[in-house]
Amino acid sequence: MAASGPVQGSGNWFSALALGVSLLKCLLIPTYRSTDFEVHRNWLAITHSLPLSQWYYEATSEWTLDYPPFFAWFEYVLSHIAKYFDHEMLHVHNLNYFSTKTLLFQRFSVIFTDVLFVYAVHECCKCVGGRRASRELTEKPQFILSALLLWNFGLLVVDHIHFQYNGFLSGLMLLSITRLFQKRHMEGAFLFAALLHFKHIYLYVAPAYGAYLLRSYCFTANKPDGSVQWNSFSFIRVTSLGLIVFLVSALSLGPFLALNQLPQVFSRLFPFRRGLCHAYWAPNFWALYNAADKVLAIIGLKLKLLDPSKVPKASMTSGLIQQFEHAVLPSVTPLATLVCTLVAILPSVCCLWLKPQGPRGFLRCLILCALGSFMFGWHVHEKAILLAILPMSLLSVEKAGDASIFLILTTTGHYSLFPLLFTAPELPIKILLMLLFTTYSISSLMTLFRKEKPLFNWMETFYLLGLVPLEVCCEFVFPFTSWRLEYPFTPLLLTSVYCAVGITYAWCRLYVSMLTSPPAGKTKKQ
Repeated sequence: MAASGPVQGSGNWFSALALGVSLLKCLLIPTYRSTDFEVHRNWLAITHSLPLSQWYYEATSEWTLDYPPFFAWFEYVLSHIAKYFDHEMLHVHNLNYFSTKTLLFQRFSVIFTDVLFVYAVHECCKCVGGRRASRELTEKPQFILSALLLWNFGLLVVDHIHFQYNGFLSGLMLLSITRLFQKRHMEGAFLFAALLHFKHIYLYVAPAYGAYLLRSYCFTANKPDGSVQWNSFSFIRVTSLGLIVFLVSALSLGPFLALNQLPQVFSRLFPFRRGLCHAYWAPNFWALYNAADKVLAIIGLKLKLLDPSKVPKASMTSGLIQQFEHAVLPSVTPLATLVCTLVAILPSVCCLWLKPQGPRGFLRCLILCALGSFMFGWHVHEKAILLAILPMSLLSVEKAGDASIFLILTTTGHYSLFPLLFTAPELPIKILLMLLFTTYSISSLMTLFRKEKPLFNWMETFYLLGLVPLEVCCEFVFPFTSWRLEYPFTPLLLTSVYCAVGITYAWCRLYVSMLTSPPAGKTKKQ
């Protein structure tokens, strides 16, 4: 993937794609909304009604402010528009307040802020190489990439049904990545630094940014064998990067430092008193770990190898956010997840340093950092898989191997989001949108790489097709069985564990791809 000129003749078709998905988002306004809708309404009220000194102390609602200061200021700005719709939504004590005007304002606030995401996608298309030029518009890599990003199933259901603001945040990330591809390193660093102070989950990919900027920007040349030329280190460049990080952090955290509230802010941002897993297990290593513990506990009780009185009564499958002691396997602490995460991402960061592969290598490392953190992090949300899926879209239109990994990761990652929409009216919506996006993704990438080997082997095909009977079982069979009362969490358990297998497989394949790829050409970096 190399930076190229503007997308030729992109105006009409790109605008049509962006307008079409915007209209679809409008149609989704009346659909189910999760508790995140009330979360963000409460944050509007907090930032509008209370002084800055109380933002991170206010606890009238259980949905306390737990995003970084830039996002709090974002809510503050929105609140001053919201007051013209319905001022009642801005009262802190109006818990669970709802009105049609509140619904329209919050839904449209997500749709309008997605403009940044649309712009970022357009910029990403400039970085797609033209080696696979085609006369057919729908077979052009730029068109396929635009469709995969703008019409991404995950963003549609998480932001415009479930309700969140991932669109404009993902836009900041993609725009930052694009600037690094265009060798506009200072802009890329600034955008990412700002992004961290909007949502701290992007710390997952910070090691990739740090290693790449230090290796490819602060060191200006390589030795003939591709290793770093130590005397090419630029003190001015590293100082400039440090100054950007410092100024952005000072602007974000400075007011709270002056108020002596940084410990309180950080206690909200990093609530380690929550449990290992979220209410619905994210499809990661800990889902497999928890499932294994459950199976071993059941077997142990059946064989009378365990004392029932000593088996923890609290259940990871209760759907509650809580601390939990495993029954058979060792219980996991936040420190253990941190160590596992660092071990998982370290090889990719080392590879980026020792065997630089240019911006493509950086992007692979970023995705591996996102996946490594998703696989082993503490209290990971299932929605965090989008941090890997969206940037992986850029790689998918470049190489057949990456397209295969992308399709496995995207299909399983997107399906793992199904339990977020558990109401009956949304069942046909999520199935239809998932089928449309998955069918398009597979068919378009198969067409793009039709001259190469098949994107899936028999095992991968069998696994992906297995999602169909899994969905039938969870949505259409299990609710009519007697088990639904005794084991209500079973569909979530099956979905999480099954998808965890696919995501783990995609993660391993991507790791092998990065570790076995040759280094970039031995040329002096700009």
